[in-house]
Amino acid sequence: MKAEFFAEGARKPFRVLAATVALGLAVALSAPVPGQARPDSFADLAEQVSDAVVNITTSTTIERPTGPGLAIPEGTPFEDFFREFGNPRGPQQRRGRALGSGFVISGDGFIVTNNHVIEKADEILVEFTDGRELVAEVVGADPKTDLALLKVAVDAPLPFVAWGDSDAARVGDWVMVVGNPLGQGFSVSAGIVSARERALQGIYDDYIQTDAAINRGNSGGPLFNMEGEVIGVNTAILSPDGGSIGIGFAMSATVASRVVDQLKEFGETRRGWLGVNIQEVQADVAEAVGLESAAGALVTDVPDGPALAAGIEVGDVIRSFDGADVVDVRDLVSRVGNTEIGKKVSVVVFRNGRNLTFQVEVGHREEAEVVLASLDGEPERPRDGEVLGLSMSPLTDELRAELGLDDDAGGLVVRDLDRNSEAFMKGIRPGDVVYEAGQEKVATLEDFEARIAEAGKAGRNSILLFIRRAGQPRFVALTLG
Repeated sequence: MKAEFFAEGARKPFRVLAATVALGLAVALSAPVPGQARPDSFADLAEQVSDAVVNITTSTTIERPTGPGLAIPEGTPFEDFFREFGNPRGPQQRRGRALGSGFVISGDGFIVTNNHVIEKADEILVEFTDGRELVAEVVGADPKTDLALLKVAVDAPLPFVAWGDSDAARVGDWVMVVGNPLGQGFSVSAGIVSARERALQGIYDDYIQTDAAINRGNSGGPLFNMEGEVIGVNTAILSPDGGSIGIGFAMSATVASRVVDQLKEFGETRRGWLGVNIQEVQADVAEAVGLESAAGALVTDVPDGPALAAGIEVGDVIRSFDGADVVDVRDLVSRVGNTEIGKKVSVVVFRNGRNLTFQVEVGHREEAEVVLASLDGEPERPRDGEVLGLSMSPLTDELRAELGLDDDAGGLVVRDLDRNSEAFMKGIRPGDVVYEAGQEKVATLEDFEARIAEAGKAGRNSILLFIRRAGQPRFVALTLG
């Protein structure tokens, strides 16, 4: 599912699932269910918060080539004319405009909105409910959560709103949206929390879903609870035509407030970095490595960084981080990202049937991303394999050159495989390189067969293969037999 982000987002088709409701069912409750009472009116709340909600208008200069242009020789009678009036067939410029919303979080002029509202803007104009307009500067932005922090210069303190506890919001709670829908100016809509902890497209997503009407222009505006606290930043909608159909998403205040604090202090985000590539632990993978349950995060690569320095290896399953069990990949990424840079934490991994504990000093993700991006052009080491429906060959110098591998790369290359095999169903393809079987390196078919025999003797029903394709690592568990 791809949600639509309000700034000129592409339309996406959607499906409506219908449910038949049998009428006349009586449900007896043994005790009343506590919850928020339905308000008689939202007028008091709207009046309380309205002065802190702003409209945001941005303008951007867009180059628009319109033709090849005319070459005017020097000294001709037309030279001065074209110098004065410009070349009508050369490149031209037009002004692009975008509309959004935002809200003031402190009296000294800090304003929160969405990154896509102000991205690439040449000028940002903030309009208040009293008609005042102020030019804003960008303090910092975070594309990963689509948040941005602005600052306006003020002579007197501005009305502002406070963050609320989005983790305390329950499905069914009343909420109110305030913003600038479709450029119509200050507007209010109300509804309930439809769902929690929605993920749309990013690893740091934590969206509140609501049926309160959200439309284009509401981007960056606040989602309020009934106490007038901001529990979300309105960001996206699911819609066939760009209008509200009652499925809107607001980034939770738990995430947004933390990002905004970092933008305010550093002008950028400062997320923790463990230094591993990971994938989910599926049931077959858990069985293959001897885990009792499919939980944690499976390490597929360990580049130069904190985890490598601490001793964590490919194939380890991270089960605990900083004293808390790891549920899955999303859980680990979120908690690492929220950890203070430089903090030393204990990381418990499952390796070869036992738990090992390592002390890791958390790194700075943004710095690491810059370094890793500069290394993208360097070839990575893939890996190879064969058997269980796979036709494999040991690596030769010719195959290494063909696959772009290092001269000393080991493993088995998949030359072909049965299209009806489990291996094919699980995504293995010719050209994949199997580096490990049963968490042991393999260089020959004899190595591979020995690992299968060992797994069978240990009473396992499957074996874990470590594979690379075009440098990308992946674990696949195949059933023995």
